Amino acid sequence: MDWSPIWISLRTASISIFVTFFAGILVAWGVISRRREGTKMFWDGVLTLPLVLPPTVVGFFLLYLFGVKRPLGRLFLDLFGVKIAFSWIATVLAAVVVSFPLMYRSARGAFEQVDENLVDAARTLGMSEWTIFRKVILANAVPGVVSGGVLAFARGLGEFGATAMIAGNIAGKTRTLPMAVYSEVAAGNMEKAYGYVAIVVVIAFVSVMAMNWIGVMEKKRKNR
Repeated sequence: MDWSPIWISLRTASISIFVTFFAGILVAWGVISRRREGTKMFWDGVLTLPLVLPPTVVGFFLLYLFGVKRPLGRLFLDLFGVKIAFSWIATVLAAVVVSFPLMYRSARGAFEQVDENLVDAARTLGMSEWTIFRKVILANAVPGVVSGGVLAFARGLGEFGATAMIAGNIAGKTRTLPMAVYSEVAAGNMEKAYGYVAIVVVIAFVSVMAMNWIGVMEKKRKNR
């Protein structure tokens, strides 16, 4: 078995969740801080769109923006000498864009469940909005935020459609676990495909168990 798809997937998912986790938290806070409901609805729609679009369509837009002859792709190539499309960076980009909505919506849902009385009490004590966010909102929303991170990690690890469009299926470079499964099945190498599938299933199962464990721990904390 070629182990490179495993390492590529783990490295891609690890870096993408690092970006997605913190970006999702900050963006969710920014959206719920808006006073106008219309503004909230607009940004919520924009930020959630990659979740409901077919992954290949998401990949199409990424390729349109980051292709070698496209605006952002040419900018990165001219200024930094970095080619985005069909490189390992493209696998991270696809994983971030596709998994971000899960992290964003989980964080937003967790923030909105925090008791408003706690927030109001913090304001009466003279706390700044940033301090309220860190010490009140985020502190009480940790289980939901962490669960969102687990889901986003699993989603980034299993990304296929957008990765195929923007990164391709280059062995040893952009071939992630889902791409490896597809390649082996297409080539008729079912034994290798079984091995890759088993690894994906184990990682996905561990992710779900971790999320369930977080929920159990939160219930125990509340019952104390």
